[in-house]
Amino acid sequence: MGKILITGVAGLLGSRLADWIIDNTNYDVVGIDDLSGGYSENINKKVKFYKFNLKDLDALEGVFKKENISIVYHFAAYAAEGLSPFIRKYNYENNLITSSNLITCSIEYSVERFIFASSMAVYGDKYKPPFNENLKQAPTDPYGVAKYAVEMDLEIAFKQHGLNYTIIRPHNFYGINQNIWDKYRNVLGIWMYQILNGTNPTIFGDGLQVRAFSYVDDAMIPLWNASQNSKCIGEIINLGGIKEYTIKEACDILVNVTGLNIKPVYLEQRHETKYAWSTWEKSVEMLDFKHKVDLDEGLTKMWKWAKNQPNRDRFIWPKYELSKGLYDYWKN
Repeated sequence: MGKILITGVAGLLGSRLADWIIDNTNYDVVGIDDLSGGYSENINKKVKFYKFNLKDLDALEGVFKKENISIVYHFAAYAAEGLSPFIRKYNYENNLITSSNLITCSIEYSVERFIFASSMAVYGDKYKPPFNENLKQAPTDPYGVAKYAVEMDLEIAFKQHGLNYTIIRPHNFYGINQNIWDKYRNVLGIWMYQILNGTNPTIFGDGLQVRAFSYVDDAMIPLWNASQNSKCIGEIINLGGIKEYTIKEACDILVNVTGLNIKPVYLEQRHETKYAWSTWEKSVEMLDFKHKVDLDEGLTKMWKWAKNQPNRDRFIWPKYELSKGLYDYWKN
């Protein structure tokens, strides 16, 4: 039996799936992460861990030569969608070039299944939600463009080289092991960091943006089924919660969980899709997705975990590639 490779194994989805596979299957897990956005403490001790960036094709090929990889879960990415217009080179190198390297090795070494975590960002703002998988991709930012390009590359790899892939489009997952120390991504984590450090949570614009949030543990069985169900080959499947919230409502729920008497601070609006959530019926049918944990329960679990985390330094970009049009709250 071959091994399972998880990229981004120190991050939210990667670390939690590694734990689940080790606890529930007989597979050995190989993990790759450069620890730029995840933490070594998140990685299960039974994972055979390699530390490098997937831009290093030689290092990546070395892993495939050494390990007998049969299934790939590709979670590694820098998912700062709103920041991506100001770090274009970094975005494409770390979200597109890295993915193409992984696809190349997966073809060369005859991987049986390739599961790619894409993003709801590929839908953009062209359509009225909920977004379904049959809609043509129409991203509105470089992050979504990179994810769309990887989806297209996988389709070509399937048709030309027989690489069996499944595209999962997760949206707004949160929970234990999430990076709450990054200033630019994971809104629930950003708020937790702010509250833990004695500042008010911040909201871009009027707070009426609408999203559906999903607790990470609800994704484990569906992600596993994505690599086991042959009917998933060549499919695109949304994965995420079934209940929508405004950003303001989500913030209010978190504040209530903390038990503190604080109010959010409203900042200038940024370029983003205002109303964005997806259909979930296909994930129920093909992946056995079950939405078990509502936002208040999930945030209670995550808040308890966050309060026990070390006081890590917050990640802030020292220099942006593009400063023109940069929002005031991100200026150094």
